[in-house]
Amino acid sequence: MRYLQRHIGLREECAKLLPGARSAVCVALLYGRPRAESAARATGRVAQYARGRDYHVVVRRRLETLIAALRERLDEPFEARAFVDTGPILERELAAQAGIGWVGKNTLVLNQDLGSLFFLGEVLTTLDLAPDAPATDHCGSCTRCLDACPTGAFPAPYQMDASRCISYLTIERREPIPDAFHEAMGDWVFGCDICQDVCPFNRRAPAGRDPEIMEHRIPDRIPLETLVGLRSGEYRRLVRHTAARRATRAMWQRNAQIAAQNVGGAGG
Repeated sequence: MRYLQRHIGLREECAKLLPGARSAVCVALLYGRPRAESAARATGRVAQYARGRDYHVVVRRRLETLIAALRERLDEPFEARAFVDTGPILERELAAQAGIGWVGKNTLVLNQDLGSLFFLGEVLTTLDLAPDAPATDHCGSCTRCLDACPTGAFPAPYQMDASRCISYLTIERREPIPDAFHEAMGDWVFGCDICQDVCPFNRRAPAGRDPEIMEHRIPDRIPLETLVGLRSGEYRRLVRHTAARRATRAMWQRNAQIAAQNVGGAGG
């Protein structure tokens, strides 16, 4: 993902994103859903995070509300800037320093009680706030996430080769997906939840409750025949107001064709 190489200086020193910044307020919003009861044949799976209303919009709105509330309650004038996976900011590292969770072996932020199925958001501010204690690592000797990855995207604990990750392949890669990954992609057509599904901390984690995040805008499984023949209008209706817009119609079709080859559906 070449965009990660841009603005490296800002990522290393996020205070440059807001002159005079002294603190970062980090938040998490749950999006986990109950596990699907059945796996219908000839359907493609969609990662949980993309099925509700676009988290960029929802979390940013919550952060702007937080900033407004702070301005009402505090006499001290301050500047603030909100981020939701939209700026050159090391949000996982900030979340760990803020005590939300630790960066796990699958490179996602984990919380003992909340698991990892949550969105992150940050507010940089000129307020000088007392910091919370950083989170400590509780992965221990567990390697379930590493062992479960079908494409071998984790060369070592706490390291990810994004070019092998199913989420990257289905959402970020614009070029054709190498044949070597096709079979391992299974029936995923947008994103992947495998390394989170097997994590013990997610087994007892609470489900999301935000009504917009938990909307059923996109089903967990979509008939592959529908996706392979996806028309422009159908695509727009499918991804409207969701983070699934990140993948183009051609990418959805490409992913569905690969999934169909794997499960014997339309286009296989």
